[in-house]
Amino acid sequence: METKVDEIAERIYRLSTFAPQIAAPAGFTFNQFLIVADEPFLFHCGPRSLFPLVSKALGAIMPVERLRWISFGHVEADECGAMNLWLSAAPLAQVVHGQIACMVSLNDLADRPPRALADGESIDIGGRRVRYIDTPHVPHAWESGLIFEETTSTLFCGDLFTQIGQGPALVTESVLDAAIAAENAFQATALTPATGPTIRMLATLAPRRLAMMHGSSYEGDCAAQLSQLADFYEAALAAKSSRSPSP
Repeated sequence: METKVDEIAERIYRLSTFAPQIAAPAGFTFNQFLIVADEPFLFHCGPRSLFPLVSKALGAIMPVERLRWISFGHVEADECGAMNLWLSAAPLAQVVHGQIACMVSLNDLADRPPRALADGESIDIGGRRVRYIDTPHVPHAWESGLIFEETTSTLFCGDLFTQIGQGPALVTESVLDAAIAAENAFQATALTPATGPTIRMLATLAPRRLAMMHGSSYEGDCAAQLSQLADFYEAALAAKSSRSPSP
């Protein structure tokens, strides 16, 4: 395997590793994103096994020890398995996440104390502003949260819009059908009454691009993509509820 680097927006780099053995025969991608600023920000750490590949790819962009901030969507191996390896490689780096994630997991799991952010809180990383957004149980963990880079209007979506296979780094055609196909295959999303409204809340940000952890990133009418994804999950929840036996 190898980790490929693509610039999907000005000074935002996608570090993508294709794993052909996962979801075979199509395979699966694991993507991390580096925001290069005065205080560089890494979103997604990747699993421990991919750290040598991903850190080498990041090192081709800038010295790894320059990393200042490390974050991810929720506590799961492919999102934060390599967290402490990054902290060791970048002595000034600090994990940053929401208050729930820090309280229930990261205060104990991270080798250095993390910084907890309130919902909607932004940090200035030097030429860029990163806003943390709580998305509990969306897609599937209590501590879930995403980041929105305000300067380029890039929403880092975590597991939302997951796609199977290996596509281009950035596309302008809809990714909705591919995301629905992956959801039907994995059934990984927690269907609750809050799922659709949470995704619609993200649509109000009117992002210019969506940076996905698995699959191609998207540039275009992101609000429409998010609203249509919310429609899908609300319909799925309604269908599931209609099949549930009456008390």
